[in-house]
Amino acid sequence: MKRQAAVDDEARALGDAGRRGDSFAYPQLRGTTPAQAVDLFLALLQDRLPVWLHTLDDLMRLAGKGRVNDNLLPVARAGIDYYAEVQAALMPAFVSPSITVRFREALRETELGPASEIAPLAEYLAAERSLGRVAPDVNPEASARLLLAGCFRHAYYEAFIGAGSGLSRDDGAVEIVRELRLETATPRTPALS
Repeated sequence: MKRQAAVDDEARALGDAGRRGDSFAYPQLRGTTPAQAVDLFLALLQDRLPVWLHTLDDLMRLAGKGRVNDNLLPVARAGIDYYAEVQAALMPAFVSPSITVRFREALRETELGPASEIAPLAEYLAAERSLGRVAPDVNPEASARLLLAGCFRHAYYEAFIGAGSGLSRDDGAVEIVRELRLETATPRTPALS
């Protein structure tokens, strides 16, 4: 119990540091063992994933309202923020194959894997497609994976290259959503002569 409480406290501290935008958001990971890094990452994931999933689950209330791209834009921005936060804690957890295997097993046991993110986004896209607001040939699950992959990639590059050397998070989110080209083309009204 004491160990779990310490891990939970550390995870909250890590999350607070990441939300503050510290230049190295997780100095607490320095000097930890790989196993401790996995434990801390899982605790952080258990803290942050529900907030991220709530953002994704909230999309369904927007089905049929506003523009699809406008509805997805805050999701993409939140995704970049989420992945930037958890990736910084994840990196030290992958220093050996045995630690990687342990991490994968823990994700399976806790059901915190990618399917928990893809499902609500794909459900929203399928609802919009059935309303005719997303092109009929769009694969909702594949599009959900692509949106999340774009967010993950942006956060990953930002961690290695630096925040100022590429698109801002806001511009990155706009580009990710726009380039999915999900919305149906609006029919043009012929010009009157």
